[in-house]
Amino acid sequence: MTDVQEPMPPRPTAAETVFDIFQRIVAFYCLGAGLWYWSLLIGVYGGGAWRFDVLPSHWKAAVAILAVLWPVAGIGLWMLVSWGPVVWIVAAAAESLMYGGFSSLYGNYWYLLAIHCVVAATYVILRLIIYFNPRGEMGGSNI
Repeated sequence: MTDVQEPMPPRPTAAETVFDIFQRIVAFYCLGAGLWYWSLLIGVYGGGAWRFDVLPSHWKAAVAILAVLWPVAGIGLWMLVSWGPVVWIVAAAAESLMYGGFSSLYGNYWYLLAIHCVVAATYVILRLIIYFNPRGEMGGSNI
């Protein structure tokens, strides 16, 4: 038997750990948004007034797309896979287009647009921190 040890995988930096926690928090938001759109589809929200069969066609398209995209984005972000943020961007862009570009049809929910902007900015900032601080340069910052 040899005394050669297998190399251990590198430990994540503090920034990478914060980034992973951030993605999981956003995943909860995505799953909640998906549940809300599914509640519209099945008529739970609004006592059945928002059921899929009675929605206008523009709402049918939006609700059906977002009821699928939000949970998929949430699962991808929770699993920390590369396609999770991509699906989040698609879902957030669709919802931003709905409530920002077509506010006469869908309503003006500026707070959702603000949430999407804050999440996107936080994502970019964290990715830049990880990119510009390679492993070992921050001294004892590794967890």
